[in-house]
Amino acid sequence: MTPPPSPDLPVPVLIVEDDALMQRRIVGILNQLGYANDALVLAGTLADARIELARQPFALVLVDLGLPDGNGVELITQMSASNASMNADDGPGILVISAWSTDDLILNALRAGATGYVLKERDDLELLLSIRSVLRGGAPIDPFIARRILDLTQAPPATPGRVGEDVLTARELQILQLVAEGLTNREIAEQIFLSRHTVECHIKNIYRKLTVSSRTRAVFAARSRGLLA
Repeated sequence: MTPPPSPDLPVPVLIVEDDALMQRRIVGILNQLGYANDALVLAGTLADARIELARQPFALVLVDLGLPDGNGVELITQMSASNASMNADDGPGILVISAWSTDDLILNALRAGATGYVLKERDDLELLLSIRSVLRGGAPIDPFIARRILDLTQAPPATPGRVGEDVLTARELQILQLVAEGLTNREIAEQIFLSRHTVECHIKNIYRKLTVSSRTRAVFAARSRGLLA
């Protein structure tokens, strides 16, 4: 029996996946998290996904990259552009769940605005934890993907504590690490004994120094520069 939906779960959820077995697997994982089936919308192609996005806004989007009529990166780009055009601070969480792990696709998906990237080969628990991280505001990156990003960038590590327009302070690095772990601003404030307003000010400074406009892109940029593991 499907569990009753939790009032804390953001809905609805769009699942963009053409493989029927994978669709059922993702639906099962979402059911474990507390989602009811009527909160889940399935799309097997880019065209179907665009129709669903035109009908209603989604709180969470799970995207495969290899679709019959194109690349899922196109859809991520479209969603990011739509969010920017509406001047929205927070769009839907976008998690790539894909078997594809080529360098160009990984970087293109993250640059387009994906919140996280996890490989289909991971077991159900790992997928569940990645989805839960996105729901909590995190930016989960598959360990294999994280290693590839580090290999690609080959950036020298930043000098801890050095202050500059493109280097984060020790406090900013601490806060960004907690952001990468999926903590909300309120949870970060409670953990490091600061006010929520102070945490928000630090995050704005992080955005400015890294030249980004979202939590996901801040984490990606920091990892690319060797500031986060």
